[in-house]
Amino acid sequence: MTLMIRQPLPLLDNDILRTFVAIAETGSFTSAADRVFRTPSAVSMQIKKLEEQLSATLFLRDARSVTLTESGETLLPYARRMLALSNEAVGRFRMPEMKGVVRLGAPDDIGERFMPTILRRFAEVYPAIMVDLTVDTSGQLRRRLQEQRLDLTLVNCAPGMVSHDGEVIHTEQLVWAGAKCGTAHLRDPLPVSIWEDGCCWRADALSRLDRDKRPYRIAYLSAHTMAQRAAVIADLAVAPLPRSYLTDDMTALGSKQGLPDLGTFEVRLLTGPETSETIRAVADSVRFAFSEMIGIAA
Repeated sequence: MTLMIRQPLPLLDNDILRTFVAIAETGSFTSAADRVFRTPSAVSMQIKKLEEQLSATLFLRDARSVTLTESGETLLPYARRMLALSNEAVGRFRMPEMKGVVRLGAPDDIGERFMPTILRRFAEVYPAIMVDLTVDTSGQLRRRLQEQRLDLTLVNCAPGMVSHDGEVIHTEQLVWAGAKCGTAHLRDPLPVSIWEDGCCWRADALSRLDRDKRPYRIAYLSAHTMAQRAAVIADLAVAPLPRSYLTDDMTALGSKQGLPDLGTFEVRLLTGPETSETIRAVADSVRFAFSEMIGIAA
């Protein structure tokens, strides 16, 4: 009887898997290289080695984007699980005391756009710390922090708002968002999609329309940015939104379209009176991840 001797399967390198996940998340070899602190050529060599090990093509590349192939989509959940298990094992030895629950707040727009990635990356570094996320308006989040129902929170501060508390971690242009090639901004009165009372952008945007004597009507009222975006994309209304929130089917409107300038707004990080090591770890991760993702989205 002849036994077939098979070569052992190759072992996947976590460092290469980390690069693979970074490309999948950013959709760019260059952005992924910045994230993993390597050159683009080194990143390309890593992916070439991984594709040779698996005998599969993992990415489809063209001049504008990088997307996963079917094989890449199959590998991605395995890669994330392997990296998570590796981080958990290392954290057990290097940061055994870093555990517990941290209560973090975020406005709706930040919660939708950035928090999934921020939370996932934080869990990779601090697997024993659970982040309890609350999404609400900036005003309500401030109240929760004062009542010690949150440990730290992100808040939006409108243009001209007198506020010296917290730490400014981002400043961004606020624009009127309209549908690409849309006509909502030409209607009279102007249909506006806006947040419910308590949003820091609402009063400023409406006061600027009043100042310019531009007739308007509140066409859609919601506390969720997804609803605001839906009304804009359907060309039913315009809405004040951060410039980075605009997608390919939206456009920024301004003075050329007869709309007032909205200026900039700030994102501030506020912390409560008690700042433990775990809370500081969350704050540091939010600062880093937020600034990195804003750079990618810009």
